[in-house]
Amino acid sequence: MADQSGRKHVAICGGGLVGALNACFMAKRGYFVEVFEMRPDIRSQEIVRGRSINLALSIRGREALSRVGMEDVIIQKGIPMYARMIHDISGTRRPIPYGRDKQNIMSVDRRLLNEVLLDAAEEYPNVKTYFNHKVQSCDFETGEIVFLKDDKETVTRKVDLIVGNDGAFSAIRRQMMKTVRFDYQQTYIPHGYMELNIPPTQNDEFAMEINYLHIWPRNEFMMIALPNLDKSFTTTLFMPFELYDSLKTEEQLMQFFHDKFPDSIPLLGEDHLKKTFFNSKALPMVSIKCHPYHVGSKAVIMGDAAHAMVPFYGQGMNCGFEDCIVLADMLDQYNDDFSKALPAYTEHRNPDAKAMCDLAMYNYIEMRASVNSPLFLLRKKLDNLLYTLFPRTWVPLYTTVSFTRTRYHQCIANREWQDKVLRDAGYSAAGMAFIGVILMLWARLSGTQDSSPAELISYLWGRVSEAINSWKS
Repeated sequence: MADQSGRKHVAICGGGLVGALNACFMAKRGYFVEVFEMRPDIRSQEIVRGRSINLALSIRGREALSRVGMEDVIIQKGIPMYARMIHDISGTRRPIPYGRDKQNIMSVDRRLLNEVLLDAAEEYPNVKTYFNHKVQSCDFETGEIVFLKDDKETVTRKVDLIVGNDGAFSAIRRQMMKTVRFDYQQTYIPHGYMELNIPPTQNDEFAMEINYLHIWPRNEFMMIALPNLDKSFTTTLFMPFELYDSLKTEEQLMQFFHDKFPDSIPLLGEDHLKKTFFNSKALPMVSIKCHPYHVGSKAVIMGDAAHAMVPFYGQGMNCGFEDCIVLADMLDQYNDDFSKALPAYTEHRNPDAKAMCDLAMYNYIEMRASVNSPLFLLRKKLDNLLYTLFPRTWVPLYTTVSFTRTRYHQCIANREWQDKVLRDAGYSAAGMAFIGVILMLWARLSGTQDSSPAELISYLWGRVSEAINSWKS
C-alpha cells in the first residue's frame, strides 16, 4: 500500500526500455516506485543476451521522452535517417524518402538507450531499482507480489499498483490470465532474424551513406542496416527459418550472398559473415494481442507485455513509450484513481495497439517485396503529391504513423478511406474512357450504318458477355 509518507506505492516489473521510462513517469507523479528486473543490471554486463535490433525512434517515442526531459539527451545519441536506401541485386542504390521537409526517424542503440533511461530513473529520490528479481506470484486483490532472487531468497511487496513492463513473455500477463476472462493471441511468423555488423572503413569512416535505413529487399527475405555513432552499421538478416537451415556450409552461405546480396559482402567481410552466421542462431519474432490490459485497480500491463509486435514498422518501442503517455493522461483525467484510470486505459489503448500489430505485419511485406514494385513507387509519389496539395486532408499512412500521434486505428481508417477514393477515381476514369471509346466508335460507324450510341453499347456488351460465358465454359 502507500509508503510511510502517504505516497502511492508502485511496483514496476521489468527494467527494460518501457519499464525504465515508465519509472520516470510514475516518479514525476510523486509515487514511490520500485523497479524489479529479472536479469542482471544491463549497465554491468559486457555482453547482453536477447533482442538487440537497433531502434528507430519517431515522434511518439520522442514526445514520451520529452515529457520526462529526456528527448534532447537521446537525440544527441542517435543518427537521423531521412529515407530508405534500397539496394538492388545489381548494386544500384535508390532512396525512398520517409516524408518531406527533412522528416526523419532516429537510429538509436537499444542498449545505450536502456542504460540512459535507467540512470534517469535512478536520479529520482523516490525510485529504487532491483536486479535478479524474478516474479513468482501476484495477488491482484491485495496488491501483494512475490519475487525470487538468485540466491533463492524471496522478496515480498504489498503495493497500490503492479505494472507489467516485462516483455513479450510477461510473467505479470501470465498471472493475469489466471484471474480474469482474458483474450490472448500469439503468432510466430515463419521468419527469423540474425544480427550482423558492417564495421567502419579502414579510414574510420561510414562504409555507406549515413542518414538512411539501408534495405536489401528480396521478396521472401531481406536485410537491413542502421547507422551507429561509432560509424558501424547494425545489420540484420530476416528470412525463413527453412532458408537458414538450408545453408549448411560456408560455400553455400557465400554462394547465397553472392546471388542475393553481392554488394554487402565487401561491407560485411567474408570472415565476419561466416563466423557470425555459423556461431549464431536465428531468433524468432512473435506478435501478441490480448485484452484486457488491467485487473481491477491493482495491475496493468504495457509495452511488449500487452502488444508485442514484429519489428518491421519500427514502432515497438515507440508504441510502448506512447503507452506511458496514454496512462499518464488517464491518471490525470481521473486524479490518480486507479479504479477508473486503468479500465479507461484498456478501453482507449487496446484498439490502437492491435492495429499497430497488424500494421507491423503488413510492413514486412512492404519492406521485403513491395518496394521493388513500380505500382508501390507510383502510389508513394501519388500520396506525396496529394499530401502537398491537400496537407490537412491527405496524409500518407507512414507519415501518420511515424510523424504524428494520430491514433493507430485511425491511421488505418485514413488509409482505407484513401484507398477507396483512389479506387473510385480509377473506376470513374475507366468509365469515362469507356464512354469516350463508345462515342468515337459510334462517330466512326454512324457514317456507314444507322445506329445510336445506346445500340452500340448494347452490341458491345453482348460481345463481352459471350466472351465471358465462353471463358467460363
